[in-house]
Amino acid sequence: MRIEEARQIARQWVLEEGAALPGFDGAFLTGSALWADPAAELAATSDVDVVVVADQPARLGKFTYRGVLLEVSSVSGLGSTHEVLSDYHLAGSFHLPCVLADPSGRLTEIQRVVSRDFAERPWILARCTNAMDRVRGFINGIDERAPLPDQVASWLFGTGVTTHVLLVAALRNPTIRRRYVAVRELLAEHGRLDFHESLLELLGAAHLSAARVERHLAMLEKVFDATAAVRVPSYPFDSDITPPARPIAIDGTRELIERGLHREAVFWLVATYARCLAKRALAGEQAGEQAGEQGYEDGFRELLADLGAETRRDRRRKGDLVLAALPGVWQTAMALC
Repeated sequence: MRIEEARQIARQWVLEEGAALPGFDGAFLTGSALWADPAAELAATSDVDVVVVADQPARLGKFTYRGVLLEVSSVSGLGSTHEVLSDYHLAGSFHLPCVLADPSGRLTEIQRVVSRDFAERPWILARCTNAMDRVRGFINGIDERAPLPDQVASWLFGTGVTTHVLLVAALRNPTIRRRYVAVRELLAEHGRLDFHESLLELLGAAHLSAARVERHLAMLEKVFDATAAVRVPSYPFDSDITPPARPIAIDGTRELIERGLHREAVFWLVATYARCLAKRALAGEQAGEQAGEQGYEDGFRELLADLGAETRRDRRRKGDLVLAALPGVWQTAMALC
């Protein structure tokens, strides 16, 4: 299926079902399917991201609609046009023709202004600052009293958003799952693969072999399949760990390993493993059972040990290294914009 056909199917869902959500005030595309060539094929390891604007936001998550895997989230409002231009995720959507439905006409007006001003340097700097603030927010927000998957997620995403600072500076898609692949391509174009290595060092993946990452993927595959049929609607990422999401979480990671991008695959491997364990723990609490059964957490700890992030002290130390690296990240970003 072509990207454009998948986009039209997303529009059909919005018109037929999304518009019925309470307080519906429009919807727009975001993510890789928006940034991609409309004539390109939609990969089996990709979904189509839709954001619904509604008075009562709710995360609908991933589901299949007319043969397309959609991921639908919602927001209660977008703020002013200037606020959208300063937000690197929102601006990345609205500088392209992203609007799927717009009963009030406001989304279309935001899109018009953002597409006009997107590449102006003051707005690029504002969005890079937005990404830098997110790095600090994640790292400084690590709660050592929180469950292990939550601690790891704060460290992991704080570390991973360093790639977004660079992608945003270069007016590239701040993609989620493939962020390390995208930033590698960017830095290779500028002869700065040395800096890519430093980003992988911060993550802890620079030294990992393909065989080692394959081992971790095999362990993740077991816990993913054991968790996919469990429903925990209260968990925000419930639908990310389901059979329809498997091609993205598992097959997409395997595809990167086969392409020699095993180190770049580690980010989403860790994120998915953490979400599996968080979902299992919440399901166990609801059922009055114990979490971490069948040694699944042991495999996660083995993965963290390979990254140098096994203990609270390890994660704090690595988080501090990320914060210390931010001046260099900023300097590199400024050379790209």
